[in-house]
Amino acid sequence: MPIAVTGSIATDHLMKFEGRFADSLVVEQLDKISVSFLVDDLQVRRGGCGANISFGLAALGLRPVLVGAVGRDFDEYRGWLEDHGVDCGGVLVSTTQHTARFVCTTDETHAQFATFYAGAMSEARDIDLAALHAERGFDLVLVGPDDPDGMLRHTQTCRDLGIPFAADPSQQLAFADGETIRGLVDGATYLFTNEYEAALTERRTGWSADEIAARVGTRVITRGADGVTVQAAGQAPVEVAAVPDVLAVDPTGVGDSFRAGFLAAIEVGLGLERAAQVGCALAAGVVETTGTQEYELRRGPFGKRFAGAYGSDAWDEVAGVLSVPE
Repeated sequence: MPIAVTGSIATDHLMKFEGRFADSLVVEQLDKISVSFLVDDLQVRRGGCGANISFGLAALGLRPVLVGAVGRDFDEYRGWLEDHGVDCGGVLVSTTQHTARFVCTTDETHAQFATFYAGAMSEARDIDLAALHAERGFDLVLVGPDDPDGMLRHTQTCRDLGIPFAADPSQQLAFADGETIRGLVDGATYLFTNEYEAALTERRTGWSADEIAARVGTRVITRGADGVTVQAAGQAPVEVAAVPDVLAVDPTGVGDSFRAGFLAAIEVGLGLERAAQVGCALAAGVVETTGTQEYELRRGPFGKRFAGAYGSDAWDEVAGVLSVPE
């Protein structure tokens, strides 16, 4: 049975600023901020967390079902995703709104200013996940950043039907109150956050780290270049180092690719340590590429990088079950 990925589907407008934002910010005047940056590059790319994760799962040989809302301008993007192995049968097409748009400028230190236009994403709350599950039968549902009401509805559907789900509130944590976050997190089989989001989750929910650990099956905290911590209920934490010697180009979508790698490994029966390693290896390739779906995954280079970071025995275990294309 497939993995369903619910989450945003968007077009990314990615720009680079050859300087540091910090040099143009006056801390004492942030309440009156009015600045502009002359950028040297513009890339228009396909994106959105749900689509990015689905693309990564498909790149690793799975056939995920993408669940989200788009505008009538989605046809070309749909063709791209389907050509790369993503099932778009769970996508709702709005009759009135454009597909969501993400506009992001990254400086030379990889700091970012970004805005997000939701557009058709707001109609994700109208998608009937229960009906889709009845048609396809899902092993797992990842509830990614999306329309907040849609996220809550999908999460509750998973609870009601007993479908294992991965909570990935990500960017929505900045806007959600404690009640909403508790509703998205409680009972998750996996909870994905980065280090900052982990602290924000604790503060907003009022739950301690131990209380969150008691409410989810496995907590996964990414720490950038410092690697990943995986904490499963009743087990000692698993610490996985990041892949070394990465030539970072663009951090956009790196967290999405980690999630794709992690869940793909879990789906084929690998353990938590290997899953985190696969996630880190996939993320390393994405951060070296401009755009969130522009990477090309090949077994030889991927295996070499994976074995170099985590050992040939680890790669042999992964290679035996994960369908990385030749």
